[in-house]
Amino acid sequence: MEFGSPQFWIAVAQIIAIDIMLGGDNAVVIALACRRLPEAQRRLGIFWGVVGAIGLRVVLIFFALQLLAIPYLKVVGGLLLLWIGMKLLLPEHEEGGAHGKVDGASTLAGAIRTIIVADAVMSLDNVIAVAGAAKGDLGLVVFGILVSIPIVVWGSKFVLKLMDRYPVVITFGGALLGWIAGEMLVTDVAVKPHLEGVPEWFDVGAAAAGALLVVAVGKTLAERAERARAVVPRRPLAAEAGPVPAGRAVRVVVAADGSEGSLAAVRRVIALREALAPGLGLQVDLVNVQRGVSSDVAQFVPRDDLQAYHLEAADKALASARALLDAAGIPYGVHRFVGQPGRVLADFAAEQGADHIAMGTRGLGTHTGALLGSVTRETLEHSKLPVLVVK
Repeated sequence: MEFGSPQFWIAVAQIIAIDIMLGGDNAVVIALACRRLPEAQRRLGIFWGVVGAIGLRVVLIFFALQLLAIPYLKVVGGLLLLWIGMKLLLPEHEEGGAHGKVDGASTLAGAIRTIIVADAVMSLDNVIAVAGAAKGDLGLVVFGILVSIPIVVWGSKFVLKLMDRYPVVITFGGALLGWIAGEMLVTDVAVKPHLEGVPEWFDVGAAAAGALLVVAVGKTLAERAERARAVVPRRPLAAEAGPVPAGRAVRVVVAADGSEGSLAAVRRVIALREALAPGLGLQVDLVNVQRGVSSDVAQFVPRDDLQAYHLEAADKALASARALLDAAGIPYGVHRFVGQPGRVLADFAAEQGADHIAMGTRGLGTHTGALLGSVTRETLEHSKLPVLVVK
């Protein structure tokens, strides 16, 4: 594949997208593996751990490229990649995974070892997908990985937030894996002779069929998985009970994730206090919901470390909302969970007998919001209570 050609850059874009979509879990493990290190060693741990992981990843993909030249192995890889794409669309629940198979490291060497081992174990899907996208060009693989790894590692928080706020990004990622799988199935050396004389658009049609299959089946399996769970899974992290007003009170559950939208919701609740009738109190519950990590991540992280990781993220997200309520002199309770944000908010509010849920929104239009998806939309779909949505 000629450097600088349109095909080259399309393949590079595919490799970067694959690494971003499938590398989020690796980035979480890197952050957790180094969190016990002294500040001075943390960057060294991340750097050398990533260097080792990149080297190992290139070696694995080199062997994968050689193996994919063997008859029928592209077929096997394509079928496996179809399943990986479908699995990407399934909801993750870390509670199901075993924790702490690799101890959290308190030394630089231990953190580097954890990062490399975790990357080796967790990167099978990545290796197969990148090998399929590279079409036999190892130089393209190296270039694509060198570009994408820094994005995944140092931009991991942004990438994870992007996928949380815009669920359609994950759908596009699954479709990309399906597209590559479709291409692999019809370009196997054992399959090609049987496809002589087919129209020129056949390869593109097979890739598109793979993408559609992954999205259709993956979404169906995800919906069934959610319906099969009678109780929405959530794991309490920590709670600080707020005071209960002596008389009648309006109870409002406020979603707090640190965004400007959520702070606007807090300000609206503060203004609500002034509008209440005399003798009517206000009971506020701030709720932050952290999304669970995959079972792949959980197997490398002791439960205590993962708990501390979620708590730290939750406290950062809650800090601004707490400061606003403290400044306004409004007492409140604080609740932190791990789970599906919209569903957890709706269920918690119903269980507590709240009157309203207040939350911010990014202000997307109706059609754009429906396409991209959001926690707000998820809450509205599942809540039986009035939801105050503030822009």
